[in-house]
Amino acid sequence: MAEKPNLDNEAALIEAILYLETDPVDFNALARISGLTKDTVKKASEILEEKFRREDSGVEFSHIGGGIMLSTKQKYWDILKPHYGKKNEIRFSKATLETLSIIAYSQPVTRSEIESIRGVQTVDTVIRFLLEKSLIKEAGKKDIPGKPAQYGTTKEFLRFFRLESIADLPKLNESEAARFEPEN
Repeated sequence: MAEKPNLDNEAALIEAILYLETDPVDFNALARISGLTKDTVKKASEILEEKFRREDSGVEFSHIGGGIMLSTKQKYWDILKPHYGKKNEIRFSKATLETLSIIAYSQPVTRSEIESIRGVQTVDTVIRFLLEKSLIKEAGKKDIPGKPAQYGTTKEFLRFFRLESIADLPKLNESEAARFEPEN
């Protein structure tokens, strides 16, 4: 049986980098910052992920938008949020949540398609708010007359909702999915 290489120092270095980073970091960036090979970074990250799964750890590995970051375990965040969460908290109105959900499930989607799905006019203020918070971005132009902007979610959206990718959104059944299709 092959002996597992000791990567304690490398894992500690990756842990220190993740501690200092405020955004998810991919393996290529971790290799560049640490001076380690990508393979060593992956092995060291596996050691850390195992370490943080233990009950005696207050942090966990979060896979977000193709990168990894350290974040507070949910059970501790629920306790700490009143003190630490206020400065980063974004308050969502019902209209904002509806619009963000439509963009997440229907992307890329135009303003008029969002209005059609929601059954309301003027979502401009909500779209502007979501753009300012970097939860959505312009994702191109639709190839129809007037070439309206299409919107999609961002890495900040993934980070905010602690998703690795958009595929991690809750799955919708047929009737729920139909709600996210614009009326013709």
